[in-house]
Amino acid sequence: MEGGVDGVAGEGKVTCAAWIRRPENAHLVVIGKSRTPPSSSSLEIFSFDPMAASLSSSPKVIYEFEEGVEPVSIAVHPSGDDIVCSTSTAGCKLLELHARGDNVRLLAKELLPLQNVSPQRCLAFSGDGSRFATGGVDGHLRIFEWPNLRIILDEPRAHKSFQDMDFSLDSEFLASTSTDGSARIWKTDGVPVTTLTRNSDEKIELCRFSRDGTKPFLFCTVQRGNKPLTVVWDISTWEKIGHKRLLPKPASILSISLDGKYLAQGSKDGDVCVVEVKKMEIRHWSKRLHSGSNIISLEFCPSARIVLTASSEWGAMVTKLTVPVDWKEWQIYLLLLGLFLASMLLFYVFFQNSDSFWNFPESARKLNTVFGGSQPDDKTAFEQFEQLDLLS
Repeated sequence: MEGGVDGVAGEGKVTCAAWIRRPENAHLVVIGKSRTPPSSSSLEIFSFDPMAASLSSSPKVIYEFEEGVEPVSIAVHPSGDDIVCSTSTAGCKLLELHARGDNVRLLAKELLPLQNVSPQRCLAFSGDGSRFATGGVDGHLRIFEWPNLRIILDEPRAHKSFQDMDFSLDSEFLASTSTDGSARIWKTDGVPVTTLTRNSDEKIELCRFSRDGTKPFLFCTVQRGNKPLTVVWDISTWEKIGHKRLLPKPASILSISLDGKYLAQGSKDGDVCVVEVKKMEIRHWSKRLHSGSNIISLEFCPSARIVLTASSEWGAMVTKLTVPVDWKEWQIYLLLLGLFLASMLLFYVFFQNSDSFWNFPESARKLNTVFGGSQPDDKTAFEQFEQLDLLS
């Protein structure tokens, strides 16, 4: 199996998983687990070792749900301080994360606008953390301001049933897809924009906006008959600009790295492929990573070329990607320092061999020697001048 892999399964069935961004790259991972009574379902927080590309063997903290309540999906605020979890019967839960060194605590708080809603299949925070959106299995779309939870959009019939959603990099747009194969675009101020065009034999399933800040694209997985495709839309016109077949099987999950360089897809039978967005070419392929099991979570590590995946059968895993190594910030500074020192050395050599005012006599003698000429020294020139003066 390519890359370093570490599994976290333990007791209970994993239903969702996500990264928690923390300062100094001390990231955490939150995993939702469903258990049968009398055991309680829970959210568990694990520490992450970037050097070993592995999760801790035991959780740092566990939050247990009430009897009969199971986690469905998770969204983590970009700050890493807030976790929203959709549940099977109790609406959405808000958990505040308090972490100081090895001391990690979860504090449950009321999320009144989402207390008694149906299970929310899709949860998403905008990149700047100012917006929060939910999409229910009942097709109900809600967009809130965060953290005050002022409702911006409340659309009960946005879709037949939600399948996926994503905010654009600038937090201006929200894309959402439905189980019936349709996809819609919304302004995050609550105004519907358009419905993406598709052929009669096409179903739009998953969606992610580009993240590199230069190419305003929307990537979607599309099932055209029995052929899975990755299709790209231009978000300035909302028109298709191309498509490519990447996974030979239907994708169950789609993710994009925070810097926008890589796009990842997980299949319904456990494969993961990672694509370089610039060339739309596969750079990493983990076949049978979750062998025979549907991948339900797939997310890039915030600071390393590592992905977090999860399935109900195999639990949660972290996998180191076999992609070209990125330049670190200190490596760039070291290169610039080397170039600066090299330029200083060249300047010194040039100065020592130049015809400057201060070393002109020596340089002139060198040049005359090279070209076969002669140059009297200062004493000879003075004597010649005296002789000329006497003759006159």
